[in-house]
Amino acid sequence: MKKNVVTLLSYVLVAVLASAATFGIMTMTAPNEGYTKLEELSDLIQEKFIGEADVTAMEDAAAVGMIDALGDRWSHYISASEYDAYLDQMNNSYVGVGITIQLREDGYMDIVEVVPGGPAEDAGLLAGDLLIAADGADCAELGIDGTRDRVRGEEGTVVSLTVKREGEELTFEVTRAYFEVPVVDYQMLEDSIGYIAIENFDSRCADETIAAIEDLLAQGATALLFDVRNNPGGYKTELCEVLDYLLPEGPLFRSEYYDGTTQVDESGPECLEIPMGVLVNSESYSAAEFFAAALREYEAAFVAGEKTTGKGYFQQTYRLKDGSAVGLSVGKYTTPNGVSLADVGITPDIEVEVDEELFAQIYYGNVEPMDDPQILAALDALKVGNLP
Repeated sequence: MKKNVVTLLSYVLVAVLASAATFGIMTMTAPNEGYTKLEELSDLIQEKFIGEADVTAMEDAAAVGMIDALGDRWSHYISASEYDAYLDQMNNSYVGVGITIQLREDGYMDIVEVVPGGPAEDAGLLAGDLLIAADGADCAELGIDGTRDRVRGEEGTVVSLTVKREGEELTFEVTRAYFEVPVVDYQMLEDSIGYIAIENFDSRCADETIAAIEDLLAQGATALLFDVRNNPGGYKTELCEVLDYLLPEGPLFRSEYYDGTTQVDESGPECLEIPMGVLVNSESYSAAEFFAAALREYEAAFVAGEKTTGKGYFQQTYRLKDGSAVGLSVGKYTTPNGVSLADVGITPDIEVEVDEELFAQIYYGNVEPMDDPQILAALDALKVGNLP
């Protein structure tokens, strides 16, 4: 791991400066052989640039450019200002006010959900309110990411939220609180088929998924349908714990690291013997794809929906000295049978395409299960005698 963004390249830069007034050319050489291109360029800009140079912004841009130059869509740079939000995402938690917002065409945000008992509800906010300002800043100008950043903050601090309700503008003072975001949503559908939607495979996924399965079985579920559509993946440990609960003894996941070492995660002898299906789409990748692939390779479940993304590399996050971080692809993984999904993905046993509008509605959770054609196709297949 290199020391920082400006010491990542060891190539000496020869800078050529052209003067428009005299057409003169000045050649500058690095003061010593250990002086790198980025160091020289940074010093040159800070010494000679006529405007104001934001060093942090330059280093962030350089880091993004270096990662982009790898040609790997999965490696990514996380600025210091974004790192806390990244941790929140991986931990399925955040500090905020307990609302879910959805962007409208005019740039403002509908409050589509208010967490029961949360500070937003206590302050008087309602689902259906139109969020127009946060701490006095116009939400349309902030954008949805900027609005989230304004609404979130330190636990116990206060944010002022202005909404429009029935044509009237109202402002509420809301105290931020710590929230754990549910990873799993589940319910019993027709014909005693248990439905389990898994948002991601980050923190608490295994505990919540297994708890959902056991609750549905206690309710009399005779089959299970897992929904990992729009699931971006997560931790291998969470994935393997769920697969270990579901599958018989054998390999679950194969990893090969940059240094040539390999690892095979194994399942124990106990398993769940019940008809199962998995829903996927083009936004299912990483652990979500391998969840579906492992169940299908063990002939424990069929796969329905749309073809998945095809992610074959895994990343390790490295924190840099300035508080930023790099998620770098450091290895590749394969299914229990040793199959790579890189740029291939999974083609479902039962393909059910949806148009862009319905895809978006499913993504935002605005479609009831019994109105969702992909769910209906999977339910039909889970009925006795219809398994593919």
